[in-house]
Amino acid sequence: MLKLDTNSHSVFMLWYHLILVTKYRREVFTDDISNRAKEIFENIATNYHITLIEWNHDSDHVHVLFRSHPKTELSKFINAYKSASSRLIKQEFESVRNKLWQSYFWSQSFCLLTSGGAPIEVIKQYIESQGEKDEQSL
Repeated sequence: MLKLDTNSHSVFMLWYHLILVTKYRREVFTDDISNRAKEIFENIATNYHITLIEWNHDSDHVHVLFRSHPKTELSKFINAYKSASSRLIKQEFESVRNKLWQSYFWSQSFCLLTSGGAPIEVIKQYIESQGEKDEQSL
């Protein structure tokens, strides 16, 4: 059973799957670069009430599973993360500077998906069935 998150006025469970791709799909990720990118993510995430759950990479992109607070401005967080990680990774890893010579590390776009909980069809059926017991008892 998954534990719900709470604050003073609400109960929530917000899970997201984020996919970030390198500029020009350059194959720059190694385990060391991925670990550094993950470390930067965790450092910035605390300021946005985001908790990293899972992280993995391929040679040209990363997949991130995280939980968030309802008031978190996800686009601001993602932009802050991409900006900081781009700058730091390019400073720290010469191999990246050789493959991505311009100021960009990440592609401008990203993919953010909600995840977790019941499948959409189950939720839809649950909502559709609300009030049926009351109607049957009349």
